[in-house]
Amino acid sequence: MSDAVIRVENLGKKYIIGHQQQERYTALRDVITNKVKSIGSLLNPQAKNENPAFEEFWALKDVSFEIKQGDRVGIIGRNGAGKSTLLKILSRITEPTKGSIKIKGRVASLLEVGTGFHPELTGRENIFLNGAILGMGKEEIKRKFDEIVAFAEVEKFLDTPVKRYSSGMYVRLAFAVAAHLEPEILIVDEVLAVGDAAFQKKCLGKMEDVGKEGRTVLFVSHQMDMIRALCDKCCLLSSGTIIATGEPQTVIEDYQANLYNCESEAFFEIPENPEMPLQVTTGRLIDSKSNIKNQFDVFESIILELEYAVNECKPGCIVNFEIKKNNSTLFFSFDTDVSPKFLDKRELGKYLCQIQLPCPLLKQGIYTITIGTGIANSHKIQHLENILAFEVSLSSKSSSFLSCADKRPGVIATFLEWDIKKHIS
Repeated sequence: MSDAVIRVENLGKKYIIGHQQQERYTALRDVITNKVKSIGSLLNPQAKNENPAFEEFWALKDVSFEIKQGDRVGIIGRNGAGKSTLLKILSRITEPTKGSIKIKGRVASLLEVGTGFHPELTGRENIFLNGAILGMGKEEIKRKFDEIVAFAEVEKFLDTPVKRYSSGMYVRLAFAVAAHLEPEILIVDEVLAVGDAAFQKKCLGKMEDVGKEGRTVLFVSHQMDMIRALCDKCCLLSSGTIIATGEPQTVIEDYQANLYNCESEAFFEIPENPEMPLQVTTGRLIDSKSNIKNQFDVFESIILELEYAVNECKPGCIVNFEIKKNNSTLFFSFDTDVSPKFLDKRELGKYLCQIQLPCPLLKQGIYTITIGTGIANSHKIQHLENILAFEVSLSSKSSSFLSCADKRPGVIATFLEWDIKKHIS
């Protein structure tokens, strides 16, 4: 199609990875054996070459897609899914093993902190160097220079070698150059996570402006809120293959469902460790009838039940849990919120506690629970990241304009008390 700026067909990237051998040295017989095997493979190319020291690894397999001009595309997936490899190939940093790529327009990439920068050159010099790499003329760079410096907020350090920059300063300057020199295609990896919240917000605004100007943005991030805010399309990569494309919200829900498989996440048990002063040993999700389950209705009670052991009397001990959706924290609660006496000293022994969530509270979706113990305002003792997972759906009641559980905006579904009185004049 005429408005397609990136067309990828049957793209594949293969790496040969090595495995460390158990032997501490190579004997003469091993050298002779390997030589004979290599000669045999030359004489008989059809013979299978089984070398345990090396393995073929396909980082990308038969990837095909098309991106139109002005699209803002988010690329998501677990670590090792092939996201960065794909961007490096599109940026012409890495060559593909097979397949074809057609790109229409100038590409600016920000894949790693300091991409395209020379550490010995100053910030000023690197702006001109990076601009030249992107194909800009000197006058064009000069015209954008002040805008780049203002966006990056590095005026004070403009004539300092960038090797002395912090990672945040590196990213600010690199993004400012990549975004302001008007590439037709802007490719940004997770590198923006290095910046602070204010700068991330500024970058998202700039990338949104780039998209509105008719230019194309490819954005990789593990922060689903940023993908939702910026992108109008989304691709989900898994094991080097695109398994879902479409609207960001739909694809993100598929990703979360795949990431947090709830089939075995409603219960956990951990061996006791007497060396740990305060340890959660068992956790389960149950309903009002004490059934262990991982699927709840919006209007159904959700109860978190924990067992923990106090092995040492220490002041300030706390137990806490955190509920997250799409990697964003919704709630964080301490057992000392309602029982501050526990901050003094807990008697040695084993405890059982139940926490019932308000009902209704959570909207439809997949949630995870992180559980921990620690010493208040001091340090963590135990941290169980995403140790439980569950799904909330709406099936007991039909959706209506009065239902807080379905169509209303917001991240939670709860009723608030309204005190309404007719005003008498």
